[in-house]
Amino acid sequence: MGEELLVDPQPMNIQDINHRVWVLQGQTLIAVPRKHHTVPVTVSLVTCQHLETLEEDRGNPIYLGLKEPELCLFCTKDGEWPTLQLKEQNIMDLYNEPKPVKPFLFYHSQSGRNCTFESVAFPGWFIAVSSEGGYPLILTQELGKAHVTDFALVA
Repeated sequence: MGEELLVDPQPMNIQDINHRVWVLQGQTLIAVPRKHHTVPVTVSLVTCQHLETLEEDRGNPIYLGLKEPELCLFCTKDGEWPTLQLKEQNIMDLYNEPKPVKPFLFYHSQSGRNCTFESVAFPGWFIAVSSEGGYPLILTQELGKAHVTDFALVA
């Protein structure tokens, strides 16, 4: 399956299968129900240009960034477990690095209308939201259990 190379940041919203969108609360991304007064964050996706250095068949390696404020999602270890965090970072600076910046990279896999985001730095860990909503985005290894890991990109 051919993945398209996204060089210009593609602005979009992300919602989970329960129609909850990502919003920024302070320095934390949370998922809340989509309502007319809800303003979801605009997320930019940019494909990593160093595909040959990453695993094949895991999905399209992308950087995920926010437009306002200029933040990027990244994975780091907090104690024993990987965590999802935001860092002030220009997404195009990551794209222009001479090699992949793995903590900021996610394998974007599309299946029909749904997609997942798997950490490149921590294989097997996926961006997820609580099935109840209103909680911060996290990383999980448990697909489709207590957390929702399937999302849709909304242009």
